Amino acid sequence: MSLISASLSRVKPSPTMAISSKAKELAAAGHDIIALSAGEPDFDTPENIRNAAKAAIDAGKTRYTAPDGIPELKQAICDKFQRENDLAYSPAQVTVSTGGKQVLYNALMATLDAGDEVVIPAPYWVSYPDMVLLAGGTPVVVECPIEAGFKLTPVALEAAITPNTKWLIFNSPSNPTGAGYSMQELKALTDVLMRHPHVHIMTDDMYEHLSYDGFTFCTPAQVEPGLYERTLTCNGVSKAYAMTGWRIGYAAGPEPLIAAMRKVQSQSTSCPCSVSQWAAVEALNGPQDYIHDSLGVFQKRRDMVVELLNECKGITCPMPDGAFYVYPSILDCIGKTTPKGTVIANDEVFATALLEDTGVAVVFGAAFGLSPNFRVSYAESDDVLRAACMRIRAFCDGLV
Repeated sequence: MSLISASLSRVKPSPTMAISSKAKELAAAGHDIIALSAGEPDFDTPENIRNAAKAAIDAGKTRYTAPDGIPELKQAICDKFQRENDLAYSPAQVTVSTGGKQVLYNALMATLDAGDEVVIPAPYWVSYPDMVLLAGGTPVVVECPIEAGFKLTPVALEAAITPNTKWLIFNSPSNPTGAGYSMQELKALTDVLMRHPHVHIMTDDMYEHLSYDGFTFCTPAQVEPGLYERTLTCNGVSKAYAMTGWRIGYAAGPEPLIAAMRKVQSQSTSCPCSVSQWAAVEALNGPQDYIHDSLGVFQKRRDMVVELLNECKGITCPMPDGAFYVYPSILDCIGKTTPKGTVIANDEVFATALLEDTGVAVVFGAAFGLSPNFRVSYAESDDVLRAACMRIRAFCDGLV
């Protein structure tokens, strides 16, 4: 009898974390590594948020809290949804977890049974399908090619829905592509969902505040109020406020679902870190200058990286609407050979050879469900990004 469960055998480790770990190991061993694989801002957490955490420690706010969040944070989340998304929630409709990933995990664990299907547009964040599998469900992956702007179309969504569909996982702006859905595009999708009342919507809005060129963020329950009772609107403080290590994610939705998610959390991690929760209260209620300031920096980096990658032979890099990723195609590199004799059979081989030959760590597209591509995080300094792009260009120039 195997010690490891059958459900876990269906799940693979996170490729993004694996590549980031490998890059760190190589750097620690003395190799010249530029890691563009991790999805976290390179800025420090804003000072007002850090001060709020220190004040919480000094005030002794270091004990267990309610399983899914302190009342002050839940109210701050309600205020945020009303202020920024025109969505009215009560604290009883809000849950707080140890990062955005746990929010999604709790929801899937609380709702999926064998045979339940979850529609996942690809490219997707690497953890979506595996969390569905771990919860006993079946991921239904819908490819959204570069020709469609990496976006789900109403026709493709309609075709993916069956009587067994329980959830659609929706992410805009997207990790890994940065693609964002306009209000008109989203309305076309919500019109499809309104025709299928058994389908629920799980939104991953983590990159809400990272939108460029006048792109206006919107979320499904905001666009179609008729979906309010079927939508779990998920977000967090990690990307918007450079708080990745603080591990605070949150969501709002129907009370019965929130109660079920609370039950899952109460028997797993229990409450998120108390100090991090008080820091998140300040993040949501305090000055929002950091968001505006960081956005300008990220947009400048995006423009530079897209320009430089499009100068690389065999690479086509679309301009993303948001987040801090680009998802270039390497279609014209497939089948070519590196100076060391490695044949670029797919994007995983490309990413591996790129790391070994140049020291640049990126994540291969197959990890996100759509090839042949790779993901670059431009949450790094201008100098680092420019150096990385020059190495990628030299690597591509060397392919024959």
